[in-house]
Amino acid sequence: MGEDEEATIRTLTTYRELIASLIQQYRGRVVDSPGDNLLAEFASVVDAVRCAVEIQQALKARNAELPEQRKMEFRIGINLGDVVVEGERLYGDGVNIAARLESLAEPSGICLSGTVYDQVETKLPLTYEYLGEQAVKNITRPVRVWRVVLEPGTTSAVKEQGDFVVGARRRRAPTLVGPQRWSQAALALGGCCSSERL
Repeated sequence: MGEDEEATIRTLTTYRELIASLIQQYRGRVVDSPGDNLLAEFASVVDAVRCAVEIQQALKARNAELPEQRKMEFRIGINLGDVVVEGERLYGDGVNIAARLESLAEPSGICLSGTVYDQVETKLPLTYEYLGEQAVKNITRPVRVWRVVLEPGTTSAVKEQGDFVVGARRRRAPTLVGPQRWSQAALALGGCCSSERL
């Protein structure tokens, strides 16, 4: 945590509270948040993407007020696919792909799977850059990846890194005992960069 551990923890706590508040504002629910990770679900993939954009904009504004060594950037990845629901937890390829997309995003960036892009491309006033099909860990088929262009004139250099997961539910299965499956959009958001890295 570097020289000022308490200030770094305060900044991370403040950012986590902001992220959780925005998730709730966009009708999402935080499912899990171990360490500096986060998993949430939303009622709609459009809300998940809107939330991701607002998170990145809000964190950019907060970082502008901090000294360089205390700035923190986060990556976000969003996928729409099958998940397994067991109690309050989410598992499966839908969540795993979101986490892998997050690892492909630039610091302060957002990556979408092709299934998400297909749902939001004409519904949101955003610009997207196609990054091609990417092979991701523990997923047998390559994933089509799109980057949300938050700042015009920037291009992506796809890398491997990662941390947070957030999800957007497409439709819910009836309540049953034991694991349940349904199609859901998952958004992965990860803490990645700070001069005083945790």
